[in-house]
Amino acid sequence: MINLLDLDKEQLKGLMGGQSYRGSQIFGWVFGRGVRDIGEMTNLSKQLRQELSEKAVISYPELVRTEVSSDGTEKLAYRLHDGHIIESVLMPGKGQHYSLCISSQVGCAMGCAFCFTATMGFKRNLSVSEIVSQVLSPLNAYPDRQIRNIVFMGMGEPLLNYDNVIKTVRILTDKEGPQFSKRRITISTCGILPKLATLSKDTEAALAVSLNAPSSGIREKIMPVNSKYPLEELLAALKAYQLPNRRRITLEYVLIKGVNDRIRDARELIRILHGLKVKVNLIPFNPWPGCHLRAPDPEAVLAFEEVLRNSPFAVMLRKEKGKDILAACGQLAGHVVNARQEAL
Repeated sequence: MINLLDLDKEQLKGLMGGQSYRGSQIFGWVFGRGVRDIGEMTNLSKQLRQELSEKAVISYPELVRTEVSSDGTEKLAYRLHDGHIIESVLMPGKGQHYSLCISSQVGCAMGCAFCFTATMGFKRNLSVSEIVSQVLSPLNAYPDRQIRNIVFMGMGEPLLNYDNVIKTVRILTDKEGPQFSKRRITISTCGILPKLATLSKDTEAALAVSLNAPSSGIREKIMPVNSKYPLEELLAALKAYQLPNRRRITLEYVLIKGVNDRIRDARELIRILHGLKVKVNLIPFNPWPGCHLRAPDPEAVLAFEEVLRNSPFAVMLRKEKGKDILAACGQLAGHVVNARQEAL
């Protein structure tokens, strides 16, 4: 059976034998209104609904666990059809505004030393339905909450599931779907250069890059991807990246005690970023069970931030949320094994 959540508008039109308006109607029901039963599509004839039900379903992963942090952050665990568990995070902002961090893979192959997800290894890519349902599920479950920002910063490397991520963004920004602004969807990557070369042509979503080091030597110690795509080549690719007017690339920099959090590291970071249209997002490392790395001292974080504030680059210090439930940056997958065992 076809899962309608896997199809974009053009594919739905094709499913309806080229009847463009029928495909658009179904798209609106599935992604705009979030219906889970084809029988609820009341502007389709009863016969058409019956025919559609014989070849298609609307199938969501099962929500098997919800954890709520003391700061209001919620970590949502979903069981997929093959038993794998993925996690996403719903983060409160001002008023009823929320940001949603979603996953693009089960596990991750990148092996970054500061990331708990990396300890899982890579299992598989998520389908479009498995990605988009992480957005539609909380949208429909919490109609009083304004989910404004979507960030592909959960489990996995989005650019290694390129086609499905791009297709998901297209669905999420469609005027007959959830209608998210392209400026409010961010794709994060550790720097998969062949895909960076085409990303700006395929989507207007914002770009965030996990940099985390002022030199190739330091980066390679904590990010194995640097061996294949060295820092110097990554910076050249970012300089060539085509940005819409007045947009900037976000550089994520995880501060790790004794590794990349010194004043000289901050000064070197400013030097290598010369000529780039970027802003820097500082993220103090969030420890997780079994990791040998340590969080930076608060004084070191403030000193690092101060150096960057006296540079040409905008700098933000991320206020981490959900640390007490292992839902902060780099902590996802902390309960994956337990959640899977409890769910089965």
